[in-house]
Amino acid sequence: MTPRATSSQLPASAPSCHQSPSARPHAPASRVPGLPRAAILDVPLGLTDYERTMAWMDAMIAADERGYVTAAAVHLVMVAQEDAETREAVLGATLAVPDGQPLVWALRALGHRDVSRVYGPDLMALYCARAAANGTTMYLYGGRHQGALVQLTLSLRQRFPGIQIVGGYSPPFRALTGEEQAWVIEDINRSGADVVWVGTGQPKQEKWMARMRSHLDAPLLVGVGAAFDFHAGLVPQAPPWMQRLGLEWTYRLAREPRRLWRRYARYNPRFVIGFVRQYARHRSD
Repeated sequence: MTPRATSSQLPASAPSCHQSPSARPHAPASRVPGLPRAAILDVPLGLTDYERTMAWMDAMIAADERGYVTAAAVHLVMVAQEDAETREAVLGATLAVPDGQPLVWALRALGHRDVSRVYGPDLMALYCARAAANGTTMYLYGGRHQGALVQLTLSLRQRFPGIQIVGGYSPPFRALTGEEQAWVIEDINRSGADVVWVGTGQPKQEKWMARMRSHLDAPLLVGVGAAFDFHAGLVPQAPPWMQRLGLEWTYRLAREPRRLWRRYARYNPRFVIGFVRQYARHRSD
């Protein structure tokens, strides 16, 4: 098998002072306090913001505990309503943060005022800046192809000098063979990464994290959806004012109508109807 993008194929960076997983001393048993959560359509979402989320991530790494995080959009919440594997993967996440502005509005409508949007691409950027300062190591799993992954790596290293990207792999769109999956596990574990950023799209990345969690030594797997394309400069992001108004979906639809129109036509109305019912039950309690 010839991997499409490996740690040796990515642009070189300064050597990391981190030990490999096999050489790391095991941390004493520790329970990292979880963040408070509330459910939207039966999907528990963290009542958090960027700073509290990143502090929790730091604590997980320091305690050498294992978990996976998803930045949940409306699309993921709705797919979880009808696909059992997606639902199991989302409910199995150690933390699901509200990536979509409509989810934040829904949480606030239920009385949870102390919650902010934790947008996957921004979480990745903010944590990369943090990691460049404290030496947290990262592995990149995703990207459209090897060239896009290399472009992302170069972009992150230019934007965050000192960041330790210790490996990466751009998987094919088909399912991995057993040999390929074994290679991925070995490559990620050999890299000694603290965080594996996963950018293969929802819900594919959530299913992958759920399946792979027990095989990987990295403390955290973090699914960030389209963040790879955005940070590589391959796809433009919606203007901040559109994001604040919850109109990002219209921006993305205008640029990728063939790929996205069915998703939004199917799930956006269903989300509104489903949450109206949940809100009515909340008001009657």
